[in-house]
Amino acid sequence: MRMGTDVLSLRMDHELLERLRDHAAKRGMSVQDYVVRTLMRDDFDQRFRTAVEETEKFYGVT
Repeated sequence: MRMGTDVLSLRMDHELLERLRDHAAKRGMSVQDYVVRTLMRDDFDQRFRTAVEETEKFYGVT
């Protein structure tokens, strides 16, 4: 497993960036950290949802 970081550059409008800054500041975070944590949480939520759906299929829950 490769450890380290890569760069992802995003282009967004000023209004969205300001909203991200506000959300990050409320949590005492940088915009970069806020975006990364949000993406990680969303990825976890999707994987968890998939696991629940697969479990329900296995047990025949509709």
